[in-house]
Amino acid sequence: MKKIIFVALLAFSTMSVYSQATLPSAWSFSNVNLPAGWTESGTNFYTASGNTPPAMKFDGTGDYLIININSNPGDLTYYLTGNGFSGGTFTVEESDFGNVWSTLNTHNSPPNASYTMFTDVPQSSTRFIRFIYTNKVSGNIGLDDVSIDIGAATPIQEINVMQSGNPLVSGSTYITNSPVSTLNSATFLIENLGTLDTLNITSATISGVNSSDFSVVSFPANVIANDSDSLILNFTPSSSGTRIAVLNIASNDLDEPNYIINLYGIGGNLASEPIQQASNFVFTNLKTFTFNTSFNATDSVDGYLVLRKKGSAPTAFPLDGTIYQRGDIIGDAQVVYSSNVTTVTPNNIVAGTDYYFAVFSYNGPSNFRNYLINTPLSANITTPNSMLSSSFYSNLSTSSSSFMNDLHALTNPHQTQYYSYYDDLMIAFFESRDTTLDRRVVTCVYSGENKIYNEPFDFSATGYSREHTYCHSWMPTNPAQNLPEYSDFHHLFPSNLNSANILRSNNPLGEVTNVTSSFLGCKSGTNNNGQVVFEPRDEHKGDAARAIMYEAICYNSINGNSWALPSYQDQMILKNWHFQDPPDNWEIARNDFIDSIQNNRNPFVDSMNYVCFIDFSNMSYDPSACIPSSNQELLNLGFVTYPNPCIDQLNIYVDATTISSYQIIDNLGNIVLSNDVNNKKTVKVNTSKLSSGLYSVNVVTPIGKVQKNIIIQ
Repeated sequence: MKKIIFVALLAFSTMSVYSQATLPSAWSFSNVNLPAGWTESGTNFYTASGNTPPAMKFDGTGDYLIININSNPGDLTYYLTGNGFSGGTFTVEESDFGNVWSTLNTHNSPPNASYTMFTDVPQSSTRFIRFIYTNKVSGNIGLDDVSIDIGAATPIQEINVMQSGNPLVSGSTYITNSPVSTLNSATFLIENLGTLDTLNITSATISGVNSSDFSVVSFPANVIANDSDSLILNFTPSSSGTRIAVLNIASNDLDEPNYIINLYGIGGNLASEPIQQASNFVFTNLKTFTFNTSFNATDSVDGYLVLRKKGSAPTAFPLDGTIYQRGDIIGDAQVVYSSNVTTVTPNNIVAGTDYYFAVFSYNGPSNFRNYLINTPLSANITTPNSMLSSSFYSNLSTSSSSFMNDLHALTNPHQTQYYSYYDDLMIAFFESRDTTLDRRVVTCVYSGENKIYNEPFDFSATGYSREHTYCHSWMPTNPAQNLPEYSDFHHLFPSNLNSANILRSNNPLGEVTNVTSSFLGCKSGTNNNGQVVFEPRDEHKGDAARAIMYEAICYNSINGNSWALPSYQDQMILKNWHFQDPPDNWEIARNDFIDSIQNNRNPFVDSMNYVCFIDFSNMSYDPSACIPSSNQELLNLGFVTYPNPCIDQLNIYVDATTISSYQIIDNLGNIVLSNDVNNKKTVKVNTSKLSSGLYSVNVVTPIGKVQKNIIIQ
C-alpha cells in the first residue's frame, strides 16, 4: 500500500476539509486561533516577546507552521529571532501540493534576541509555505508577523475544486468509505476562478493501486469564467480495508494543468491493518530531565501511536477505530503522541527513573484507524541519577572558614533569566506534563492542585503566578524587579494566585497548629508561639526550604547586602524540613534543568549537609548550625521517610537514636501497619497492599516520638 500524507482529512463520503487561506493572508500570533488555512505542530508561544508580542516559539526539531493558500502568492514577509540559537537550521520552504518541499530560505544564524524582517519570493505555482525547525542543536526560534501578499492577477482561467461547500486543494486527500461491493457516489464542483476565458477540461482519469474501485461518471468539458459544473465520482470497494487511487483532472489551467486529488477509500469500517511495526528505537541526549527518541519508519504505514510507562513495559493495546491524542491513557500507559513523526522529545522526565515505550503502527484516518497490535516496537531507558559533575564541589571544604564565600562563588554570577520567560522555559519544558485530550497540566507546589490547560500556558488565564519562595519583600533590594534575584528560577514555582499564593502572602514558613485558612494541602494560621505562619503541603516543604536557603547564599554580600533571613523566619524549621523531605527525583532533575539554562546549581539539593555550616539568621559560617536545642528538635532533624510518594516499599530512618516501634495510620485514624523492631536505625516496610492515599508514620524511639505524613501511590 502506498504511504499517504494527509494534507486534508475528509470523513465518510463527505469532506471535513482543511481550509485554504485567501490571499492576502497574515497573522501576528495575537491569539491561539489560527487563520483559515494555517496549521502548526503544537508549538508554544513567546507571550512577552515578538515584533509585537506574542510570537510563535519553535523549540524542537520538526516544529512547523504550514500555510495553505488558494491562489498565486506574492512576497512572503516575516520577523525572525533566535533565543540561545546555535548550530541548528531553521528553514522556510514551499510546495505545490504539500508533499514535496523546496527551500525558500535557510536560517543558520538568525538574529539573537532581536526580531528582524525577512522577505522571500515564492513561485507562482506554490500553494503551501512551511516554516520548520529542521534541526535543533541548541536554542529556540521566535517567529512573528507572517504575511503573504497576493500575487499576479488571477489568470484568464483558473481551476478550483469544491466538495460539500469546501475547497479541496490540489494534492490533498479525499476520504470515503462504503460497505464492500456497495456503491457510494460523491459530487465535486469544478470552478473556473478565471475572469476572461473558458476552462477546458481534457480528462479526469483515475490511477493507482486500487483504481478499479473508483470511477468518474461524468465531468464538464468546459467551464466558463466565474462559473462551475459538477464531476461525479463513484466508489465501490471490491474488498475490505484501504483502497488507494489518484484522481487527475487535466485542463488548460496555466499553473495547475494537472489537478491531483488523492483518493483514500475504505471498504467497510476500518483501513487495512499494517503488516509491519517500526524498528530500531534509539535514545539520544540523555539527561535527568530530558531525552530524545527516534525510530525507523516502516513502509505502507500512515502513522504511529507511541505509549510510555514508568517502571515497567506497557501491557495495554490501542482499540481499532479510536483516535488517541497526546496525554490520553490507554490501560496502564500514556500516549506520547500519535502521528507519522518518528522523532519526539517526551516531557515529564525526572532523574533516576525507568521509562518504557511501545510503538504501534496504524493505518487510516479518524474512526477508520486500524492498529497493528502484535509485537509492537519496544524500548526502555533509565535516566541518570544526577547531572552533577563529581568534581564540581571538590575544592569546597566545610571545615574552612571561607566555606560560605566559596559556596557563594559557585552559585553567583550566573546566567540571568527573564521573569517573563518562566512560562516559556520552566512551565513548557519541565513543570507541565501531558494529560488527556492533548492538554497539559501543571501543579500548584503549595497546595497540590492540578491545573489543566490548553497550550500555550498563560498565567492570567489559569489564575496562576510565579511564586517567590524567598518573598520579594524580604529581599534587601526590594522593590526592584529587574535584578537577577527577583527572576531566579531556583526559587520560583507555579502556584494558584488567589487560593495559595495570596494565602502565603509574605508570611514566614512554619508549622501551623491553629488553622485560620486552608486550600487543599496548604494552610495558614498560627504556630505554637502564636506567630502567623504558612505551611505548604508536605511534598514541597523541603523544596521550599532549599529554595529560600539558596537565595540567601547565592545573593548574600552582592553590593554589600546581607541576605540574612528575617527574624520571624525560623531557620531551624527550614532545616528540619530540608532533612525530613530530602530532594526527590523531580527536584534533582529540576536542579539540573535550571543549571542547563541558568548555569548554576542549588547546592543544598546536591549536598544536604551544607546547611549545617551556615547560620542563616546572620549569614555567618557556623560548624554547629544544625545542633538542636532539645531531643525533639534532634528527632525532627534526623527523621526521614523515603521515597515520598511511596509505591511498594517505605524506608524509615532516624539519625540520632534508634526505632523501637512504628505505626502507619490512614486518614481515618486506623492503624494499617505496625511493628516492634527492636531498636533499628532503618526499617523497611512493605506498603504494596496499602491503598493510594495520605497516611501518617508514627515512630517511637528511646528519646521520644516523632511523626511524618506520607503519600502512598
